[in-house]
This record gives sequence, C-alpha cells and structure tokens, in this order.
Amino acid sequence: MGEKKSVRPLRSRSLWGSMAPRIGLARGWSFLRRSPFPVAFLLGSLAASGLVAVVFYWFVVSASHRAPDPAPFGCRPDSEGSWSVGVFYGKSPFSLSPSNWYHGSSNPNSSAWPIANPVLTCAAPSSAGYPSNFVADPFLYLQDFVLYLFFESKSTTAMKGDIGVARSFDHGGTWEFLGIALEEPWHLSYPFVFSYQNQIYMMPEGNKKGELRLYRAVKFPLKWTLEKVIIRKPLIDASLIQYEGNYWLFGSDFSRFGVEKNAELEIWYSSSPLGPWKQHPRNPIYRTDKSLGARNGGRPFIYEGSLYRLGQDCSGTYGRRLQIYKIEKLNKEEFKEVPTNLRIEEPKKGRNAWNGIRHHHLDTQQLPSGNWIAVMDGDRVPSGDSTRRFITGCTYTLLLFFLVVVMSILVGAVNCCMASNRRHEYAWLRARMHMNFRAWRYIACIKSYGSSIRSRVNPKTCTGKLVLSFLVLLGISSVCMSVHFLTGGNGAEEAYIYGGQYSQFTMVTMTYEARLWNLKLYVKHYSRCESVREIVVVWNKGKPPNESEFDSAVPVRIRVEEQNSLNNRFKVDPIIKTRAVLELDDDILMTCNDIEKGFRVWRENPERLVGFYPRLIDGSPLQYRNERYARGKNGYNVILTGAAFMDSDYAFNKYWSEEAREGRNFVDHSFNCEDLLMNFLYANASSVRTVEYVHPAWAIDTSKLSTAAISRNTQVHYDIRTNCLSKFLSLYGSLPSRLEFGTRVDGWDR
Repeated sequence: MGEKKSVRPLRSRSLWGSMAPRIGLARGWSFLRRSPFPVAFLLGSLAASGLVAVVFYWFVVSASHRAPDPAPFGCRPDSEGSWSVGVFYGKSPFSLSPSNWYHGSSNPNSSAWPIANPVLTCAAPSSAGYPSNFVADPFLYLQDFVLYLFFESKSTTAMKGDIGVARSFDHGGTWEFLGIALEEPWHLSYPFVFSYQNQIYMMPEGNKKGELRLYRAVKFPLKWTLEKVIIRKPLIDASLIQYEGNYWLFGSDFSRFGVEKNAELEIWYSSSPLGPWKQHPRNPIYRTDKSLGARNGGRPFIYEGSLYRLGQDCSGTYGRRLQIYKIEKLNKEEFKEVPTNLRIEEPKKGRNAWNGIRHHHLDTQQLPSGNWIAVMDGDRVPSGDSTRRFITGCTYTLLLFFLVVVMSILVGAVNCCMASNRRHEYAWLRARMHMNFRAWRYIACIKSYGSSIRSRVNPKTCTGKLVLSFLVLLGISSVCMSVHFLTGGNGAEEAYIYGGQYSQFTMVTMTYEARLWNLKLYVKHYSRCESVREIVVVWNKGKPPNESEFDSAVPVRIRVEEQNSLNNRFKVDPIIKTRAVLELDDDILMTCNDIEKGFRVWRENPERLVGFYPRLIDGSPLQYRNERYARGKNGYNVILTGAAFMDSDYAFNKYWSEEAREGRNFVDHSFNCEDLLMNFLYANASSVRTVEYVHPAWAIDTSKLSTAAISRNTQVHYDIRTNCLSKFLSLYGSLPSRLEFGTRVDGWDR
C-alpha cells in the first residue's frame, strides 16, 4: 500500500509536467478563439503606442536634435545643473549690461559680433582635454590690461570640482582656457582670488576637507602651493574684504542641517588675510530663511564709500537669484545690512536664456578705464533637473505598464474567468489534493469581480469601447511623455556655439494692418529664441501698432514706410546693431531650435544666403517651381529670402546699389520677386557658392488660417515669378549651378 501510494503521485506529477505546456497552449488558443474582444486588440494597442512613440521621437526629438557637442566627453546632463559664465559691463556696479551691448561695434571679419553671453561654457575645458559638465563661481583677477578668470569646473571623471583658469585680451569678449589651476582629492569651488603684499592668493571652498585653506601662486596662474589653513571649519563661499582697518571674512557653516542649510552666515575678522582670524561675537549673524541671501553670492565690493555684500536667494532651487545688501554697520561688536537693488535686468526668455532659471554668483571690479566689469554664472535648469526628468520619465513608463495590465484584465482575464464556469476546465484543479482552500476562495473572488467588471465594461457595448479607447489614449500619452522626459532634454531651445562663442541676430519682417494678429503671434514666439536681439517690423500699409502692444522678450521696433513696396524688406537700416539679419515672413512659424540651426550655419558661411525654403530654377526658358520639384531633382540653387539669414550690410547695400535699380523697379511693377532679385544679385557678385539650405523640423503657414494670405492663387503667383526670372536673367546673368541636398555632415540640409 505504501509503495503504491508513493508511486501514483509521482506518475501523476510526471504526466502533468509533460502535458502542462500542451494544455496551457490549448487553453490559451481556446480563449483567443472564444474571446468576444480578442487579445489582438491589446496587441494592436501596444503596437500603436510603440508606433506613436517612434513617430513622436522622430519628429519632436530626433528631428530637432542638437548637433554633437564639440566636447564629446563633457557637457553632459548633471544633477547640479549646466552652469556657464557671462560678462557684464557698465559705468558703475549698479548699471551693468550684458556683454553684447558693450561689444556692439562692427567687425566685418567676424560673424561673431556682437558677442553674446555666455562667454565661457563647459565646452572650453572639455575641448582642451579636461572634460567638464559645467563651469561656475567665476572670479576675476586683473593684471595690467589682461583679465584672468578663475572658476569651478565640474570634472566628469572624478565628479568633483576643480579650479580652472582662462585668459582674455579683449575685455572679456573671448577667453582662452589655460588649464586646471588647482586640483585636490576633494571638491573645490568658489576660487576667491586676491593680492596681498605683492603676492597672489586663492581661498577656494573645500568644505569636504573640513577647513578653509589659503593657497599662494608659485607661478601665476597655473601653479599654486598651500600657504596655510586659516580656519579649521567647513566654511563655504568664503569672501573677504579690507574695510576700515580690518580684514573681514564672510562665510557659512555647511555642517548645518535642515532649514539652516544655505541660511547661515558668520563673520570673522583679522588684521591680515593670513590670520589669525577671530569670530564676530554675534555669530551666527544669520540663521534664517534661505531666501534672504545669507549665503554669499560673490566678492564684496566698495562703491562710493559704501560696502556691499552679495547673497544668494536659494528659495525654490539652489542659487535661484542674486541679492545685494548695503552694509551700514560693521565693527567688532555690530553688524547691520539692508537690501538694495542690484539693477541687473532679469532674463525674459526663460529656459531658452543661458541664465533664465537661476544665477547665483557675481564678481564685479573696476577697470583701469574707470568702467566696471562683472562676471556672472547662470543656468537654464533648476538643481536636480536631470534626476527629476529621469524619475518622471520612468514614472510614465510604469504608468504605461500599469495600463497594459489593466487592459489585459479587462479584455483578457475577465473573459478567462467567465469562461471558466464550465466544470471540466477546473477538473484538474479539484483533483489536486494539495490545493489550499484559501486559493479556491481567491479564485471565486476573482470570478465574482470579473463578472462585476464585465457587466460594466463589456467590450461589445459603447461604454466598454469608450473606456478601452480612453485607456489606449492614456497609454499613448504615457508613451509620449516617457519619451519626452527620458530623451527630450531639459526643455530649452538653446543657441548653438560657433568658434567658442555665441552671438545674436536681428529679425526683420514685413507686414501691414490686416495681418496684425499674425504679427503678435510671431513676436511672442520668436522673441523667446535665445539669439534674437531685436525684432524690426517693416510696416508697409495702414495704421501702425504701438510697440507696447506686443508680448515680447526683446525690443520691438516698428519702421513705418511711406510707400507700400516689397523692396522695403531690404532697406538699409543703420540702427540695426548686428551683422546677421534673419528676414522671416510674419506668417511662418517654426521652432526656435530650427532658427538657431540656421544661425549656426550662417555663422559658418556669412557670405551666403542661408535659409529654409529651397528652389531649383532650371529649364529653357527658366521656370519657377515648388520645393517638390527640387526634391525630385535632388538639388537647389535658390533660397527664398522670406526665411533666410544674410549679412545686413552686404545684402542691403547690394540690393539698393545702382546696379539693382532696374531690378527694384521691376519688383515694384510686379509686386513680387524681391527674394529672387536678391538671389541673382548674390550670384552675380561671386563665382563661389552663395546659397545654403537648412531643413526645418516643421514649419506652419499661419496666413492660411485667415484671409490675409499674400498669394492665394498659387499658379498665378508662379507665373509672375517665371516672368521675373526671364527679366533678371537678362539683367544679372545666370543663377548658381545645382547644389545637392544632404551634403552637410550634421544632416541639417536633408
């Protein structure tokens, strides 16, 4: 008896083990056949979600993807931010303006004027072989007419701060990265540099070491030696200044916790920066809200006999903005300061601006000329942004999986539970003596809930289809959001660096009264693009609007014309302060990233017309055709100047030269073809390439949404242009030969 009892279960298990896969497949196939709402729908939903993800990535992320960074091992997303450094100038420390206003003079040999902030980024040390994710905490040291800039450089290898140094011979417009001036096994930042008794010293933050150290330059600016430990305390952002016979040191104890982090300030004093240092009897001076600027934000300075201290507003995110305080009392017994206005204009372009989200450090000093210079760091993302984006992307991914499970239950598990009412489908379970009674209760509960859900969400009913359709749309949205946060970057449409520098351009558009609504949308959108400095509106007809009517992040200038002429688009305008001009019709809407791409390409070739709408003009006689024809022939030789970058001086003077007079008269007669005339004039003046195409990710013609379109009859419009081609050919010679699409390495012309 015992042997028989022991053998039968073994044989039974063996039989079940060999048959289970077949039974499972058979039951699964039976379910697929019986299901009134097949699992194929679920699989189709997942496939649709995947397709949407691919399409979303292609058009939104990949199509507008930035060119590879020139520093391949640096400038990566960092949880601490993407800090960079800008330069400001003014007659006083309270009238500082960005560098592009100071370096506004014309330079015909460079496409980089006016030089724009930021003037130093992580690309400078990374390209020199010191991979860096960001540069921050800038301090100036003036030596004759040479500027030295010391800053924190976040190493991508050790993931800590080192002290880098750069040099400028042109008042801070351009910087040459010299190398890493100071490196320790621990994190370094805030390189406070000063001179004392003909020696140059640096007092960097190194709170991880637990002490404040002073270094002396052995061979300035790249070789330093430890002079002494001046305070054995983990002080951060320590700054000192000589005032009324003593040296005063301001710093914060970083060992504090909770709300006191970034909200504590201490004062120390000494007769020499080498010490010994004594604590102020009122220490800590502040132990307050971190938004009130307790933590230092740069070098203290004296102006018109008054002492000023810079502090950080760390509310919301670390280093959100700077605050400045006028110190009214500072002695060995008392301290009092009051907030004042720094009067540096807040950025209006949000994340598109290099310092649009936060700026937490300023060092301002007086130049030998009497003017003032300042360096400031800034960031377009808040602290921890990359980590939050990753977590948010993963959350949407988990939501997608949850929705898949819910849909599986609704269209799969419910059917399976309902189909299991037949006794023979659970016969094999009842035959298993080892099944726990509790498991049967769970199965019964699932069946009960399944029946309840199915009665409410029947895929055959309108309600059921509506619920499932909603879940599918929610799943597609989750896919899009997941792709956006995991691969879509920080949400900023940034400028492209060229030759180690950023620059700016002026936008020029031509319009009239009936298209005012178009213009307002145009200004609001494009004024937020980082490299746009000013928008000039050529007003051809009707009552001009007031400049205050526009929601703009940059100045808007309305230039009212006496005559309604298309030639006004290219009129010489001495008030324009940039070499680059983007002529863009007011009914074209595209991304700032595409605009920045075009600007980068033009800066590579400022002698060309660089634009977004290609045409191939060929045939005998010449015939005007659309872009589809150019694509079919895989080439172009004309760029429409209704969306093109050009050299403002060269192009406008060329267009209004004596040789172009007859062509301008023909444009007035036809009220068309001003862009074709510009192409002929460029081609006639040079034997080398004169046009270049940049492919936008997308572009919308907003005039189609109204009755104010310029050319509503396309064929008539093309016939007029074909007539213009014959006229301009006889006046100015032939156009360039065909240029192929897709010749750029970055693929921007495909």
